[in-house]
Amino acid sequence: MSSIEVVSSQTGGGWVARVTVSDRGSSREFEVTVTRDELARLDPGAAEPAALVRRAFEFLLTREPKELILPRFGLAVISRYFPEFEAEMRA
Repeated sequence: MSSIEVVSSQTGGGWVARVTVSDRGSSREFEVTVTRDELARLDPGAAEPAALVRRAFEFLLTREPKELILPRFGLAVISRYFPEFEAEMRA
Protein backbone atom coordinates (compact mmCIF):
# COMPACT_ATOMS: atom_id res chain seq x y z
CA MET A 1 0.00 0.00 0.00
CA SER A 2 1.31 3.42 -0.94
CA SER A 3 1.35 6.45 1.32
CA ILE A 4 0.11 9.58 -0.46
CA GLU A 5 0.77 13.04 0.99
CA VAL A 6 -0.76 16.09 -0.69
CA VAL A 7 -0.11 19.77 0.05
CA SER A 8 -1.86 22.30 -2.16
CA SER A 9 -1.32 26.02 -2.59
CA GLN A 10 -3.55 28.46 -4.39
CA THR A 11 -2.43 30.13 -7.61
CA GLY A 12 -4.13 32.65 -9.88
CA GLY A 13 -6.13 30.08 -11.86
CA GLY A 14 -6.46 27.33 -9.29
CA TRP A 15 -3.97 25.31 -7.27
CA VAL A 16 -0.67 23.53 -7.43
CA ALA A 17 -0.58 20.31 -5.44
CA ARG A 18 2.73 18.85 -4.34
CA VAL A 19 2.36 15.12 -3.92
CA THR A 20 4.69 12.59 -2.31
CA VAL A 21 4.04 8.90 -2.91
CA SER A 22 5.97 6.46 -0.72
CA ASP A 23 6.02 2.68 -0.79
CA ARG A 24 8.46 -0.18 -0.33
CA GLY A 25 11.18 2.07 1.03
CA SER A 26 11.17 4.60 -1.80
CA SER A 27 9.32 7.82 -2.53
CA ARG A 28 8.66 10.04 -5.49
CA GLU A 29 7.43 13.63 -5.72
CA PHE A 30 4.93 15.10 -8.16
CA GLU A 31 3.45 18.48 -9.02
CA VAL A 32 -0.17 18.58 -10.19
CA THR A 33 -2.08 21.65 -11.32
CA VAL A 34 -5.81 21.81 -10.71
CA THR A 35 -8.05 24.52 -12.17
CA ARG A 36 -11.09 25.93 -10.41
CA ASP A 37 -13.32 24.41 -13.09
CA GLU A 38 -11.79 20.94 -12.59
CA LEU A 39 -12.32 21.13 -8.84
CA ALA A 40 -15.93 22.29 -9.24
CA ARG A 41 -16.67 19.54 -11.79
CA LEU A 42 -14.91 16.64 -10.08
CA ASP A 43 -15.37 17.50 -6.39
CA PRO A 44 -18.34 19.91 -6.13
CA GLY A 45 -18.36 21.94 -2.95
CA ALA A 46 -14.69 21.33 -2.13
CA ALA A 47 -12.78 24.45 -1.09
CA GLU A 48 -9.39 23.05 -2.13
CA PRO A 49 -8.17 20.05 -4.14
CA ALA A 50 -6.10 17.94 -1.73
CA ALA A 51 -8.74 15.19 -1.35
CA LEU A 52 -9.39 15.12 -5.11
CA VAL A 53 -5.67 14.87 -5.90
CA ARG A 54 -5.27 12.07 -3.34
CA ARG A 55 -8.13 10.14 -4.99
CA ALA A 56 -6.56 10.79 -8.41
CA PHE A 57 -3.30 9.23 -7.23
CA GLU A 58 -5.13 6.27 -5.72
CA PHE A 59 -6.77 5.83 -9.14
CA LEU A 60 -3.43 6.07 -10.97
CA LEU A 61 -1.58 3.74 -8.60
CA THR A 62 -4.11 0.95 -9.24
CA ARG A 63 -3.16 1.17 -12.90
CA GLU A 64 0.58 1.83 -12.92
CA PRO A 65 3.56 2.11 -10.54
CA LYS A 66 4.57 5.52 -9.24
CA GLU A 67 7.71 5.41 -11.38
CA LEU A 68 5.60 5.60 -14.57
CA ILE A 69 3.51 8.59 -13.48
CA LEU A 70 4.57 11.91 -15.00
CA PRO A 71 6.41 14.10 -12.47
CA ARG A 72 4.44 17.23 -13.48
CA PHE A 73 1.01 17.36 -15.08
CA GLY A 74 -2.37 19.02 -15.09
CA LEU A 75 -5.20 16.99 -13.61
CA ALA A 76 -7.03 16.94 -16.97
CA VAL A 77 -4.16 14.96 -18.54
CA ILE A 78 -5.24 11.82 -16.67
CA SER A 79 -8.39 11.56 -18.81
CA ARG A 80 -6.28 11.38 -21.97
CA TYR A 81 -4.73 8.15 -20.75
CA PHE A 82 -7.69 6.82 -18.76
CA PRO A 83 -11.07 7.92 -20.19
CA GLU A 84 -12.92 6.57 -17.16
CA PHE A 85 -11.05 8.92 -14.77
CA GLU A 86 -13.59 11.74 -14.51
CA ALA A 87 -16.55 9.39 -14.04
CA GLU A 88 -14.72 7.59 -11.23
CA MET A 89 -13.75 10.85 -9.53
CA ARG A 90 -17.38 12.04 -9.58
CA ALA A 91 -18.70 8.72 -8.24
